Amino acid sequence: MHQTSPATFHMEHVFGDVRPFAQCHAATLLPLSRGRILLAWFGGTWESHEDVSIWASTRTEAPPGDTRVSHWSSPQRIAKIANEPHWNPVLFSLGEDRGIALHFKVGDSIRRWRTHQQQSQDDGVTWTTATELVPGDRGGRGAVRCKPIQLRSGDWLAGASRERWRHWSAFFDRSANGTSDWRSTGAVGIDRKHFDGKGLIQPTLWESEPGYIHALFRSTAGHIYRSDSVDDGRHWSTAAPTAVPNNNSGIDVVRLADGKLALACNPVPGNWAARTPLSILFSNDNGVTWPERLDVETEPGEFSYPALVCHEDGLALAYTWNRRRIAFVQIASEAVPNF
Repeated sequence: MHQTSPATFHMEHVFGDVRPFAQCHAATLLPLSRGRILLAWFGGTWESHEDVSIWASTRTEAPPGDTRVSHWSSPQRIAKIANEPHWNPVLFSLGEDRGIALHFKVGDSIRRWRTHQQQSQDDGVTWTTATELVPGDRGGRGAVRCKPIQLRSGDWLAGASRERWRHWSAFFDRSANGTSDWRSTGAVGIDRKHFDGKGLIQPTLWESEPGYIHALFRSTAGHIYRSDSVDDGRHWSTAAPTAVPNNNSGIDVVRLADGKLALACNPVPGNWAARTPLSILFSNDNGVTWPERLDVETEPGEFSYPALVCHEDGLALAYTWNRRRIAFVQIASEAVPNF
């Protein structure tokens, strides 16, 4: 695998050490009009503390000819519906004139998560009252960490998972409009005879051709796993390991306009292994091989839970920076390997 120098892009922090929370984690980001970026995360005293809320900030580009640098707005709390920890926000656009949506989890225990959703018509300035995505569900529905995708058929597909005692399982939620009537698939199969650990969670998705949907998973077995669907995401193949190492931490994938895939991850083998380096891997054969690699962080520390989107002529990446800050990187198209 060919590695590219991290000097090809600039990293910036969304906020500094003066902030209304001690720790933060699990960023999600969404491109807006005029080059802006909306970014959300959860923050509080520590992960799973009852004061953890969902926070957000917007990055504004300086206009052409303006000598001011681009800047981030001060963190604003956008969701706190109960005196319980909030988790894993996921932002996505519902399409032209439909606004944006946010999924997030609420609950003292992951096994008892309730998924809530809220929407905004003004790019995240104001939000509707949060409601349960699937009333009465416990364990989590909808997008668990990575963004849903709208299929070429028009339906929406979200990567979901459940974390039970000694058993993790991944599945998918489907909606015709991206806001209601989410229907779940069965759990993605695993060959447990050849699989170490609890299982798979937090799917990230792409569509290569109409009806051909693919997913990569965080796993406890030392590698990223993959499953594929040939019927528009209704049924899925038994998950199989890829050659990409995984440290049982979050991943994210996006399909570029030219068909290349970009995969953000910690390419480190071993269950609960180090969350550094943080890298972006590239594939031009629909994820069969990942020969090119761009290292974003290489120092000791925790650089984890990347969120990756296409933005303008390149990519935009957000991630946890040592649980104290959220980092943002913009990668121009010329820094994407051409192979």
